[in-house]
Amino acid sequence: MKRALSISTAIVLLSSVLTACGGNPNASNDAGTANAGNAGASNTESNTKADAGNAAANADAGGTPDKTGEKITINLWSFTDEIPNMTKKYLETHPDANVDFKTTVIATTDGAYQPALDQALAGGGKDAPDLYAAESAFVLKYTQGDASDYAANYSDLGLDDQQVKDAGIAQYSVDIGSKDGQLKGLAYQATGGAFIYRRSIAKEVFGTDDPATIKTNVGPGWDKFFDAAAKLKAKGYGIVSGDGDIWHPIENSSDKGWIVDGKLHIDPKREQFLDFSKQLKDKGYSNGTTDWTEAWYADMSGTGKQPIFGFFGPAWLINYVMSGQVKATKGDWAVTEPPTGFFWGGTWLLANKDVVKDDAKKAAVADFIKWVTLDSTDTGLQHFWANGTMKAGEQGTKDSVASSVVMSKSDGTVDLLGGQNMFDVFVPANANATGKNLTQYDESINLIWRDQVRQYAEGKKSREQTLKDFKQKVQDQLGIDSE
Repeated sequence: MKRALSISTAIVLLSSVLTACGGNPNASNDAGTANAGNAGASNTESNTKADAGNAAANADAGGTPDKTGEKITINLWSFTDEIPNMTKKYLETHPDANVDFKTTVIATTDGAYQPALDQALAGGGKDAPDLYAAESAFVLKYTQGDASDYAANYSDLGLDDQQVKDAGIAQYSVDIGSKDGQLKGLAYQATGGAFIYRRSIAKEVFGTDDPATIKTNVGPGWDKFFDAAAKLKAKGYGIVSGDGDIWHPIENSSDKGWIVDGKLHIDPKREQFLDFSKQLKDKGYSNGTTDWTEAWYADMSGTGKQPIFGFFGPAWLINYVMSGQVKATKGDWAVTEPPTGFFWGGTWLLANKDVVKDDAKKAAVADFIKWVTLDSTDTGLQHFWANGTMKAGEQGTKDSVASSVVMSKSDGTVDLLGGQNMFDVFVPANANATGKNLTQYDESINLIWRDQVRQYAEGKKSREQTLKDFKQKVQDQLGIDSE
């Protein structure tokens, strides 16, 4: 993000970006869902062409070209213009294209995207989505949950496990995109999280700003993190802005998700968030902010009520949120490994299972998916995305991508981080994340949980009452009983 976020934008982000990500390396995006700010729905037809006729591509995809020579129409559905814009670069790199992408963009604002997508998938026919995007907040519904039967297996498109291995795709992304061992979706980004900290504060409190040393001060484990918080507080600094900053590492490192055997389960690591949140507030280790608010952004710029040492997040938090907020602190930041592995956000690309019925369409769809998610060459989307070269002759935003192979041979140096190569940290961060503790109800349950924890930390109710109210609200709103 290359501009300050307003409160209205923050509301949009809270409902969609909270667990989503993305970000056009050459556009002004907020974690990849800034375009979700285009509330409502818009349909755009792109007469972009994909190389379905390329014999080698079709051989890789396991399909055959359209022998009639007629253009193949691919219906592409997304909640931002991010993937639709990728089709333009695809055309540039595939000059013998034989495909028209008909794109439908419906923002996640007010929950508009999923009902529309569900209806279109259920309706079927020539106007049904052939390709569709799902963000981490609700992707399990489409890869493993209620709507997973609509998705084609990548193997049926000719995209196999060896290609995934050769590209070095992080396992968490594969796990989230798979059902019963069959891959149904992959993300084009990797959103493993790091600890993003102020160099100047690190030097004052810990005597160095070296990432290799700082990681041993803030972790591994939360005991060391809170030890560091005490040292920082003694010098007049908060360790994080608010409890939301530690929620994602806690949520995504738990052993089990919210639903176990059809009932609400509170993993001990997630329950511990109650104590951590209260500790942050009671001991003044944070400024008590809520993420996606002006106070949160103020702490990024160093203008909050006490200077804040760091934030937890993936590359997109640096690129599309902090970059527009840091102001005078630009270059005074660095990234290191967090106390525990986690990921935050992502957009997965899926194909309708009906595309396999048409060899030409199957080949075209498979080739586009491969180019977006698995192509680790210098002309694949992954390379352009990682290096910020989506637009020729322009240096766009660099981002962490799905392929560790691509990142290992790309330049991840960022001015905001004082010239540090962020890929040195994000490659292992992606590998250390897990995707086995998610459920399709996470978006709704997380909102209830965060609200209840906040009330507890503020002393408005007891711990026992907080847990009781949380369970009751989940039952009332979602019809899910507790264990």
